[in-house]
Amino acid sequence: MGHIVKTPAGTFRANWRDPSGRQRAKTFRTRKEAAAYLAATETTVSQGTYVDPSAGKVRFGTYAERWLSSRSVEATTLAGWTSRLRARLLPQWGAWPIARIDHLAVQEWVTRMGRELSPATVASCHSLLSSILASAVRGRLIAVNPCEGVRLPAQRKRAGGQLPLTLDQVEELLLPNVPAWHRPVVAAAAGAGLRWGECLGLRWADVDLPDDDGQDATLTVRRVVIEVNGHAADKPYPKTAQSRRIVPVPPFLRAELVRHRALTDPGEADRVFTNQAGDPMLRSNFRRQVWRPSLVRAGLLGEVAETGPHRFQATWRDREGVEWSAEFTTHRDAVAHVAVKAAGGLRFHDLRHGYATYLISSGVPVNVVQAVMGHEQASTTLNRYTHTPADFHRLIRGAFTPPADDSLTNDDGRRSKEADTEGQETL
Repeated sequence: MGHIVKTPAGTFRANWRDPSGRQRAKTFRTRKEAAAYLAATETTVSQGTYVDPSAGKVRFGTYAERWLSSRSVEATTLAGWTSRLRARLLPQWGAWPIARIDHLAVQEWVTRMGRELSPATVASCHSLLSSILASAVRGRLIAVNPCEGVRLPAQRKRAGGQLPLTLDQVEELLLPNVPAWHRPVVAAAAGAGLRWGECLGLRWADVDLPDDDGQDATLTVRRVVIEVNGHAADKPYPKTAQSRRIVPVPPFLRAELVRHRALTDPGEADRVFTNQAGDPMLRSNFRRQVWRPSLVRAGLLGEVAETGPHRFQATWRDREGVEWSAEFTTHRDAVAHVAVKAAGGLRFHDLRHGYATYLISSGVPVNVVQAVMGHEQASTTLNRYTHTPADFHRLIRGAFTPPADDSLTNDDGRRSKEADTEGQETL
């Protein structure tokens, strides 16, 4: 049993034994405060939830480094955690004793970040902090996780807010404005729903392009390429078990692959999609050098207009929606400027969203779309990847329009006697 003694200084010291049997003590100004603390402490000891008062003095930075080194995760996940820890968590919390991090301090931190960063970035930083402090709770360093109940910024649509492209827009608008060497990888994301890493992981042995009419052409997803700290590396298995799959190839993608194979003359073990030096492409380089300039040329990001001989007007909007413009002497310079300065714009991954939306809108059962997308759950396919198509009014009207049946009408549009007779017999 714990007990309280009065000190020569006139304060009151609560004494108790921790679960290991070690004598512990803490001093209070009044006997009432000491008694309340002693009762609460003895309750936690008996319930097995006791937290050593001195354990929370460990610095967050020290504990976070231990936590990070103890994780066994994919290299890409570890790289993301390390980056967020160095850039966002340690500058704020590194020198704090873990026990001093309270709910209000975390809420204030989240609110400050929300003024500068996207809601998704704020959420990921908060999630990492919460995971580290949850480990501290399990390790009996602190009693509760101060991240619980923190209000995060609302997840809003990205700047730009465009719907994913339809397949017609991909074929007629986007692909003609993508450099020929990189056109097949864009077509693979739009026509087969492949992720970026899955595109780069393809080998020619995974591509089946029969010499007939191409109806049975397929791609097999077996491996992926991951990018960590600016270096690409092969991973011998895809994101999940369901991600290992065979995907039918539509005609426009087949045509791009046939053309690309003729240009490269590869072996079966060679990569399908590389940079022009034959190495795996880095996502950041592709985005900057290929993807965003292609969006500009296609009229999907900013605008470049020829205003005279060797004069091109570039127009774009920044993150605040403010419109800017500048003049250049070459179309290429104008396009490159808009690609860098314009906010928003479609992502390469949005091609995968458009693929799922097209299949669902075309009546393909959701379980089939789930399988061809490589999702573990159908809810992911519907909630995250399927968007309302731009022509949804036409689809809804079509659902209420009965199909015409020519077998029940004669040349002048009237029902045939045979049909009337058949109907009477049925009734």
